[in-house]
Amino acid sequence: MLLLARALRAATVSRFAGAVAVFSFTVALSARPARCVRQRRPPLSNLSANCWSHLHPVNMFNSCNVKFYHSKALTSPYPGSHIERSQVPEDKVSWLIEWKDYNPVEYTAVSVLAGPNWADPQINDKGFSPKFNERDGEVERKSLNGLYAVENGRPRNPVGRTGLTGRGLLGRWGPNHAADPVVTRWKRDRSGNKITHPVTGKNILQFVAIKRRDCGEWAIPGGMVDPGEKISTTLKREFGEEALNSLQKSPEEKAKLEKQLYKLFSQEHFVVYRGYVDDPRNTDNAWMETEAVNYHDETGETMDNLPLEAGDDAGVVKWVDINEKLKLYASHSYFIKLVSEKRGAHWSEDPGPE
Repeated sequence: MLLLARALRAATVSRFAGAVAVFSFTVALSARPARCVRQRRPPLSNLSANCWSHLHPVNMFNSCNVKFYHSKALTSPYPGSHIERSQVPEDKVSWLIEWKDYNPVEYTAVSVLAGPNWADPQINDKGFSPKFNERDGEVERKSLNGLYAVENGRPRNPVGRTGLTGRGLLGRWGPNHAADPVVTRWKRDRSGNKITHPVTGKNILQFVAIKRRDCGEWAIPGGMVDPGEKISTTLKREFGEEALNSLQKSPEEKAKLEKQLYKLFSQEHFVVYRGYVDDPRNTDNAWMETEAVNYHDETGETMDNLPLEAGDDAGVVKWVDINEKLKLYASHSYFIKLVSEKRGAHWSEDPGPE
């Protein structure tokens, strides 16, 4: 009888502990800010084997299936136009929330409708049968975040409503793939010694930034992946075109640049981020995704021999100190933050909570 009583008491304690654990987890979720909501897995999303180690606090949709509402993809007017999006309240962004009165504006830029080689035809054009969620010939229509829904022949933004249908300025229906090379070095004094931040004592990291011609915002010198092109090729090509003005160089200068770029891009590097980007050009049917990769010049010798010169879509190019005060295009500030954390560099004077 004594043994039976002990067993019953142990089982009761175990059940109580489990109840407390579930209750604590529920409280923790309900205590999250309204902009960060964990939701059940939509029927057409898949779960990657490895969850990302870093999550954007607001804007990302990751392979662990934690959804974070976008914000720049809700801004008006739409870039390069006077088009105002239909307003989407935060609690109506998710497709899981029923909204019968949702009436988004339809818009595709004239430059896209003109049919350049980087753009798809209109969805109902004769002979156009895109293979969504697949490799479609040379065009990659797979999303880095897994499967996305397709309704009425149109792909649906995996993060939620944007107040705008069509493609806007984006060429592809569904994911539009880009690559962002984050090229960094340590800030040094005239004697070549690393400069530390006076408050944190951490070394200051710099990255190559461009000022975009289209919107005037500072950004990573990246660009779109061409059909059939490897990401590694895009990263090197875009950096050369935007930060070194390689398109305007003579054949001899281009050959010299190519050797220097090969040296830089064959050095140690790591993937900073892969997935959806909170971009102001996003719509309900077309959105930006990127792979951001950090190429670090530890000694500074490689980049010393690469003179920065703005080209292609860049108005200005320069080395910029990395810190929390940076205001960059789309989700680029977040990518830079991840790089500073990885390198153990200075980011914020406020240490924040442990």
